[in-house]
Amino acid sequence: MSVVGIDLGFLNCYIGVARSGGIETIANEYSDRCTPACISLGSKTRAIGNAAKSQIVTNVKNTVHGFKKLHGRAFEDPHIQAERVKLPYELQKMPNGSVGVKVPSFFTDAERRSVMAAAQIAGLNCLKLMNETTAVALAYGIYKQDLPALEEKPRNVVFVDMGHSAYQVSICAFNKGKLKVLATTFDPFVGGRNFDEALVDYFSEEFKTKYKLNVKENPRALLRLYQECEKLKKLMSANASDLPLNIECFMNDLDVSSKMNRAQFEQLCAALLARVEPPLRAAMEQAKLQREDIYSIEIVGGATRIPAVKEQISNFFCKEISTTLNADEAVARGCALQCAILSPAFKVREFSITDVVPYSITLRWKSSYEEGTGECEVFSKNHAAPFSKVITFHKKEPFDLEGYYTHPHEVPYPDSRIGRFTIQNVGPQHDGDNSKVKVKVRVNIHGLFSVASASVIEKQNIEGDQNDTPMDTESSSKNQGRDDELDKMQVDQDEGIQKSQAEQQNQADEETENAGTETKAASGDKQDHPAQPKAKAKVKSIDLPIQASLYRQLGQDLINCYIENEGKMMMQDKLEKERNDAKNAVEEYVYDFRDKLCGVFEKFITEEDSNKLTLMLEDTENWLYEDGEDQPKQVYMDKLQELRKFGQPIQERYMEHEERPKVLNELGKKIQLLMKAVEAYKNKDEKYDHLDPAEMEKVEKYISEAMNWLNSKMNAQNKLSLTQDPVVKVAEILTKSKELDGFCNPIIYKPKPKIEPPNDGQSKANGEHNGPVNGQSGTETKPEPAKDNSQQTKPPGEMEVD
Repeated sequence: MSVVGIDLGFLNCYIGVARSGGIETIANEYSDRCTPACISLGSKTRAIGNAAKSQIVTNVKNTVHGFKKLHGRAFEDPHIQAERVKLPYELQKMPNGSVGVKVPSFFTDAERRSVMAAAQIAGLNCLKLMNETTAVALAYGIYKQDLPALEEKPRNVVFVDMGHSAYQVSICAFNKGKLKVLATTFDPFVGGRNFDEALVDYFSEEFKTKYKLNVKENPRALLRLYQECEKLKKLMSANASDLPLNIECFMNDLDVSSKMNRAQFEQLCAALLARVEPPLRAAMEQAKLQREDIYSIEIVGGATRIPAVKEQISNFFCKEISTTLNADEAVARGCALQCAILSPAFKVREFSITDVVPYSITLRWKSSYEEGTGECEVFSKNHAAPFSKVITFHKKEPFDLEGYYTHPHEVPYPDSRIGRFTIQNVGPQHDGDNSKVKVKVRVNIHGLFSVASASVIEKQNIEGDQNDTPMDTESSSKNQGRDDELDKMQVDQDEGIQKSQAEQQNQADEETENAGTETKAASGDKQDHPAQPKAKAKVKSIDLPIQASLYRQLGQDLINCYIENEGKMMMQDKLEKERNDAKNAVEEYVYDFRDKLCGVFEKFITEEDSNKLTLMLEDTENWLYEDGEDQPKQVYMDKLQELRKFGQPIQERYMEHEERPKVLNELGKKIQLLMKAVEAYKNKDEKYDHLDPAEMEKVEKYISEAMNWLNSKMNAQNKLSLTQDPVVKVAEILTKSKELDGFCNPIIYKPKPKIEPPNDGQSKANGEHNGPVNGQSGTETKPEPAKDNSQQTKPPGEMEVD
């Protein structure tokens, strides 16, 4: 079972894999650990990653990139409409109104659910959506051996992540085996691409004045300029001198050139650099820390390599920044570590993680009073997560709860809605009073808000006629004032229990709420008359169904449809790859064989046959680029078979000619060795005097036949030209050699029989009984008592007597 962490960036992706030796960032088919977040759609297949990036300029309209910020957003979203202007490809509105692992900390519910749905469509089992800065903090802290103990003051570390499209700051407190996020702030609209855009705008204006070229009207030219500006930005991070920008055949066959240095670049991006400090200041204020409380500042993300960005961060904290983490791979490694912690397949050092809610969340509901609505903030910004909370309502009928973000200006959204949750099957009590409804809300490990469960507390009298004793006097009278309104709501803060797994919390709470135990009326209820000791109340908790209507949520039917379509596309990609491989095999054979016809194969084919085969190869090449450009896989396989029918005999003649001398020489040497052995036998050599004469006569005859076969084949082969098929093939010679070995070797190399020395009967008898010989004392071989065996060491070679 693979355990991986995926860093899905705006520009690139990284994948970390948990292995027995630690976390490894894996490489793609190009041996590159960085894979571009890019997909190119062809007529029959898709290109992904590096292959797709190479088509950004050539296949502009069908190459999709920069889609990270399109997750979970409405087509009418002003941000999406602004992005459409920059994208060279078209966006289409989806049926659900959306455009369509690791996530930025500022991702909302809709964006997170969109990423979860994408993982499901891709066939991934997503254990947790992890905030980017939290993943970086985990990758930093889990390997630290010098963290303070739990009872000591925590170590506060600031993590700054400026990627290609967003800027995030997180402050975390570390103790041994523990990580707690204190605050997180962000600017979702500043990153490396904004610096690229500043350069593009500058050079576009320069080229418009200098060369009369309107770059922004030409998508291909604009993409090329973006690529060159990104390279120039990276070079300026390492060099302060003037650097050139040269692009050949940029537009209208014109070559363009310009230059820039780091000082000009920083002056050009002054407005962007001014946006670095505010999130840092906000994070420090939310965490309620001073600069002296910060232990270190860790930076990650490609844009933090810009010297001016580093300088801004360092000046704010009045401290040198640290670059101990891999700026590109830290997020993927942290995600893989978190996945390994959650997976049963790996045993990882215990390390607890407490994250935060990025936005304040409020519940709103309809009220039966003139005011119209009631509301309550259930989670404040930077509240610990995952977290759950129980809210009590007093209702007589089903009601709706609408979740939304409390401060819309904090959220990069024109619409702050999360979703609507309908609590069903709510009715009055038997005595007509309001029912007490407990609703549990939570933010789970993915950072998703939901109404997890709801239950109604049903009260019953179990002893005597107690109809005159109200169970809950808070709502027993319809004429009470505003303090006893029917829509009164209590927030039970004690129920908010933090867990490392929100699912475990939900299960535990449901078991508690569904226990159905007998209790008395709540002690906080005020009663206008004294309690009657004979009256007892039976309280029963009944689960209520919840209908959730989440904002921009993909329906399961639509997700299943996408999964089916993805399966079809994967199969189509596989078939198309096989078809292209078959086509490439034909093309490769044509080029390879044509070169060899003028080289190593030239002597093994007649001039007439060579001309015919050359013409056939040329016709095949022309066919590949004309009628054979787009043919089924079987057509290419048949074409290759047809070519091999003519080319295989030539190739075999060449191979036979190259290998035959070697195997003939080996067979000749083998025959000579056997003939020498026969000659030695005839000369009464002691080495062979034990061999049977009849068998040796057969060996001599077999060797003579092998010699005659070899000479006849060699003579016949020598009479043939190289353009003719050989008389004897290498395989036949090897078979003959094995037959010769199999017949002669067992006879000639038969070992001599062993001659045993003569022994008299007594010695044989004594030897059989392992007894004393020639008057030796029997005590030498007499076994020692068992108790002394362990203390005695026998000399080498001494026989052990049983």
